[in-house]
Amino acid sequence: MPVEHSCRLLCHPATPSLPVAVLSARARRGPAVLELGFCLEGDLSRLRIPAGGPARRGVDLWRHTCFEAFIARDGDGAYHEVNLSPSCEWAAYAFRAYRDGSPLADESLAPEIAVRRSGDRLEVVAALRLERLSSAHAQAPLRLGLSAVVEASDGTLSYWALRHPRSKPDFHDAAAFTLRLERAGAGC
Repeated sequence: MPVEHSCRLLCHPATPSLPVAVLSARARRGPAVLELGFCLEGDLSRLRIPAGGPARRGVDLWRHTCFEAFIARDGDGAYHEVNLSPSCEWAAYAFRAYRDGSPLADESLAPEIAVRRSGDRLEVVAALRLERLSSAHAQAPLRLGLSAVVEASDGTLSYWALRHPRSKPDFHDAAAFTLRLERAGAGC
């Protein structure tokens, strides 16, 4: 059976964002796929949201409105970062340890991305094939850090995450990887 969790992301207190009312995330883990969903509710007219386009690999997506997932095997210091833009651009990174890594240029990592925007609501949903990130991910319990960068119309950025363990925003801090997902079908 798939494992699913929903949660609210918290704005880092040093980077308030008045246009955002609520930012929520969900993670659903099936036997081979990790589905991530992000829902931003608020005054979208006061935010810079990248225009949609074809799915493609992007760079520096975190400099503008984007949604992020940090994925680590439970008990391991190595992790992956996946960035998802409302433009349908994506990026993936592999890290051996805290901030010790590089981008992954493999197009086979491309997630399936769907973006829906209506009124005061923006949703981005993506499906990732876990074994393409790492063959060990499919069977191991995972720790996730779900987060977002939101750009206001004046260019200021706010940082949202499940947890902010530092006085400055830092999504790479393993203490922020607070969502634990057992492998799908694991017994209770």
